[in-house]
Amino acid sequence: MRAPLTTLALLGALALPARAQTVAIVGGTVHPVSGPKLENATVLIRDGRIVAVGQNVQVPAGAQRIDAAGKWVTPGFINAATTLGVVEIGGAPETRDVSARGRDAVAAAFTVWDGFNPASVLFAPARNDGVTTVGVVPAGGLIAGQSAMVDLVDGTATDMVRRAPVAMVATMTAPGGQGNVPASRGEVQVRLREILTDVRAYQRNRAAYDRNESRELAVSRADLEALIPVLAGRVPMLVEADRASDIDAALRLSREFGFRLVIVGGAEAWQVADRLKAANVPVLTGAMNNIPASFSTLGARQENVGLLRRAGVAVAIIGNAGGGDEASFNVRNVRFEAGNAVAYGASWDDALRAVTLTPAEVFGVADRVGSLAVGKDANVVVWSGDPFEFATQAEHVFIRGRSVKAPSRQDQLMERYKTLPPSYRQP
Repeated sequence: MRAPLTTLALLGALALPARAQTVAIVGGTVHPVSGPKLENATVLIRDGRIVAVGQNVQVPAGAQRIDAAGKWVTPGFINAATTLGVVEIGGAPETRDVSARGRDAVAAAFTVWDGFNPASVLFAPARNDGVTTVGVVPAGGLIAGQSAMVDLVDGTATDMVRRAPVAMVATMTAPGGQGNVPASRGEVQVRLREILTDVRAYQRNRAAYDRNESRELAVSRADLEALIPVLAGRVPMLVEADRASDIDAALRLSREFGFRLVIVGGAEAWQVADRLKAANVPVLTGAMNNIPASFSTLGARQENVGLLRRAGVAVAIIGNAGGGDEASFNVRNVRFEAGNAVAYGASWDDALRAVTLTPAEVFGVADRVGSLAVGKDANVVVWSGDPFEFATQAEHVFIRGRSVKAPSRQDQLMERYKTLPPSYRQP
C-alpha cells in the first residue's frame, strides 16, 4: 500500500510544473528570423523547447497538431521598453511601481522588477496580439534604475523574469529642474560625468571608502555599486534621447567612459545614423508618430527606422505613439509600429527582426528567445496572415511551450455589451 503524502510533500508535488505537451505546428509559412522563410514547414515543440524546424519534420505520435496551412508562424514578439507589470493604472499611485525617489534624481540601485505585478490584467491583451516577452524599464530622474526582460507566462515574478538586470536606464534630457534635479542639458552632462567619475574612484578605493578616508562622492554606495557593471561593460546604459544633439552627447559620454550605449526614443536618430553605426550603438524607436511631440523631436519622421537600417544601425522597434502612464495598455501595438515602419521604407524582414531577434540580442537573451531555432524556448505565434496587417489575428500564442491565449478583460467587456439591456434605447 502506498504511504500517504505528508502535507509538505503534497504541497511540493502540487507546486511542480506540469510536463509540457508536445506540439506540432504543421504546414505553415515559418519565419525563423535567424534563417530564410520556410514554406509548408513544421515547428515541433517538446517540454517547452523547440526541437525541430523544417519542411521534413516527423511528427511524433500523440503530439498535438496545429494546422497552420495558409498561416504565418513567427517567434513571439518582444517589446523591449515598457512599464507593463509596474504601472497598472496611471492615476492610481498604489499601482505605480515604476520609479524610485533616489538621491538627487539618481536611483541606479533601483531594481524595477522587484515591484513587478505577476497578476496584471494587462498581460492578456499583450499576449493575445503576439507579444511574449517585454523589457520592463524604470522611469524618472537622471538615472532611473535597472531594467529586466520578462516572459509573459503565468506564474510568480520569479518565474516570469528571464534576465535582470539587462540595462541601466538614464536620460540626456533635463528631467526637471526642481531642487537638486538638473535643470538643463549641460547640467545633465556635468552630473553624469561626475557620477561616472566617482564610480571609477569608488571602485579603485573601496577600502578607503569603507574606512571613511575618501572624499564625499556624488551618490550613495548602493548606486555606486550598481553602476560598476555599466563601466565594466557587463550591463549597457539605456539612454533616453530624442534630439540629435542629445544622442551625440550620449555618444561622447560613452566614448569617454567606455560603457555600452543603447539609445531609446531616438526621434532624430536618423540625423546621426552614421555616428551610431560607427559606434555600434543600437536604437530603440517606433514609427507611429507623424508630427513632433516636443521641441526635442522637431526632426521626427516615420522613415526613421528605415533610414537607420539602411545606414546599418541595429534597431529594435518599441511603442512610441505616446500615452504616458497608460502606455501599458498599448504594449500590443508594437506590431503596428512595425507595420508603419515597413510602410515608411523599412524592409519587412528588418521590421520582423526589430520586434524579435534584435531586441533579444541587445539585451542578452538571444540564446533563449527571438528566433525559431532548435534548443530555444518555444515562444511561438501562429498568425492568420501578415502580423503587421491590422486585420490579422494571433490564432495561437505559446510561451515556453504553453498556450497562453485567453480572453482578456477587453474581450469580456465586448461580450458583455454585445447584447444591450432591454431598457437601453438607442438615440
